[in-house]
Amino acid sequence: MPPVSIRVLRPGLHTTVQDLGRYGLQHLGVVPCGAMDVVAHRLANALVGNEAGAATLECTVVGPELLFEDMSLVALCGAAFEATVGGEPLPQHRPVLLTPGTRLRVGSAVRGARGYLAVAGGISVPAVLGSRSTYVPAAYGGFSGRALRAGDALDAGAPALAQTRFGRLKNTRSTGNFGSTGWRVEAITLPPANIVAVRAMEGRHYGQFDAGSRRAFFDETWQVSKDSNRMGFRLAGPALARRSAGELLSEPTCLGSVQAPADGSVIVLMADHQTTGGYPKIAEVAGADVALLSQVAPGGALRFVRCTVGEAREALQRLHEKIAGMTRGIELQYGG
Repeated sequence: MPPVSIRVLRPGLHTTVQDLGRYGLQHLGVVPCGAMDVVAHRLANALVGNEAGAATLECTVVGPELLFEDMSLVALCGAAFEATVGGEPLPQHRPVLLTPGTRLRVGSAVRGARGYLAVAGGISVPAVLGSRSTYVPAAYGGFSGRALRAGDALDAGAPALAQTRFGRLKNTRSTGNFGSTGWRVEAITLPPANIVAVRAMEGRHYGQFDAGSRRAFFDETWQVSKDSNRMGFRLAGPALARRSAGELLSEPTCLGSVQAPADGSVIVLMADHQTTGGYPKIAEVAGADVALLSQVAPGGALRFVRCTVGEAREALQRLHEKIAGMTRGIELQYGG
């Protein structure tokens, strides 16, 4: 089957091409990038029959309006959006088969912050250093190294086998513009409507903070600032202070590190985090909760829940097992 053509009618607030990121190059100063919510990214790809590493469109807070010129199998996972297809509500967390000439509009997020729109065949852009992820600050990867703009034209690769098998699925439902299924996958990273609990371990500099700051970090409620972005989430809350103000040597950074600069503010490093830094690390977010954290919208509230390294490892293993089980269930639906 030929590739799918997609035209961008409206770009949304910040829509970029992302995959699982470019790893193994941080020692050369190359930022990892990749989907902020890798769980939603993986499930969206599984729903349309793609490999986990296929490129998707990451939609942030307000998504794009797209014209699909060809028949396309798509899935939108992650945050809950006011999304429509051909003017009708778009079923999320399900495979959706679009007829040629269909308009898909991803409006505002009503819960969560980021959605992942997968298209069978994956978004087709050149790989840069082994990844199709966009790194906007350095203008490389993805679609011309930037967020999408009105008038852009995207291609998807040759449709996955799932698209040709869609009509054989059980409990399919069709309208004039699209077909979908009566089943869906669980939105496991959709945050609760109130305060989000995020597990975190004591960081390597935790003991350097005074007793009040150590207590406040785990006891207080934090709010995601409007200044947050893919590089880091700035959190509004009590100022944290170290017992001594000595400088630290720069060292490698990683996804989920919680830094506290000299002004007492708190920053959680996210997908586009810098490769090195010298701010003290008061905590490390458990890997199993990074995707959930990425779904907290600006203004949203969260609390850190203390956990051990062992507990964080077990939580991540359980998450991987759940994703694998859900992916296998999708494959069985398609007769895989």
